[in-house]
Amino acid sequence: MTVESGQPGLWRRFTAGARNQVSGSAGDVIFRLVALAFTLIILALAGSLVFTVWDGARPSIGEFGFFGFMSTEEWNPVFGEFGARHIILGTLVSSLIAVILAVPVALGIALFITELAPPSLRGPVAFIIDILAAIPSIVYGLWGMMVLVPFIAGNLNDPLIDYLGWTPFFGRPAFGLSLLAAGIILAIMIVPIISAVAREIIYSVPAAQKEGMLALGATRWEVMWKVVLPYARVGIVGAIILGLARAIGETMAVTMVIGNAGYFVANLLAPSATMASLIANEFREAGTSLHVSALIHVGLVLMIVSLIVNIAARLLVWSVATGPSGDRR
Repeated sequence: MTVESGQPGLWRRFTAGARNQVSGSAGDVIFRLVALAFTLIILALAGSLVFTVWDGARPSIGEFGFFGFMSTEEWNPVFGEFGARHIILGTLVSSLIAVILAVPVALGIALFITELAPPSLRGPVAFIIDILAAIPSIVYGLWGMMVLVPFIAGNLNDPLIDYLGWTPFFGRPAFGLSLLAAGIILAIMIVPIISAVAREIIYSVPAAQKEGMLALGATRWEVMWKVVLPYARVGIVGAIILGLARAIGETMAVTMVIGNAGYFVANLLAPSATMASLIANEFREAGTSLHVSALIHVGLVLMIVSLIVNIAARLLVWSVATGPSGDRR
């Protein structure tokens, strides 16, 4: 009796398993190749993006220098004079205003959802806050033009000048289209980002530490202030930097409310411009190759700044999300 005739069921199972193993190995190889191809495509696209921006900015870099371009303020396309200092300052100041306004609100929301809200409210509140991140920036810009800018011009400018006019940051001329309006819009836009990341970081705080503090008689506020925030501080800083990166790169909403002036002054009630808003306003109307190259040079600077800020934020968040040995908690 042969093996085939003596053990037909066993042989069929053996041969079927062998065929499945071969086909499974082939499927794994195909999957790896497809995944690798997709990864290489994305890397190639990123490299093409960087090269295209760098190549387009080379005439401006050769004419003004990479750092000389950022240290001069004159922006006059008629005479071929281009300097980005005023728009860099406008970008940094508007983003700083946004962070100052957004961080207390975002952290308060994150602490309320994770530590104070009843379980029945946590999901709906978190969903409503997160859905704000899905609203298109053009909608924020329209709301800013129709509601925020008139409100600032009619209700905020005069009180700010009366009480804070002794500082260089609030004075005349005062308009609704201003750095302050841009900062407020950006603050509203980055609150969901900071809140969502901070919420996940706070969830990673060990429950034993909080329960130990409560067992020793600490109040809920003391637990949040002395346990939760110190433990999560690095990740919260990373969340703030992620929000800052979003604010630095925002275009349409800022373009619609900042006034797009060709200068920078310390007065927050005056119009200004950012790197992104300048590109959005002038790229289509650029009349010379040097003007186009200068705008691409601005985009290169914006890309470098955004990459640095995002990498720093990711590293900070990763340092909290992983343990001392590198294993995820």
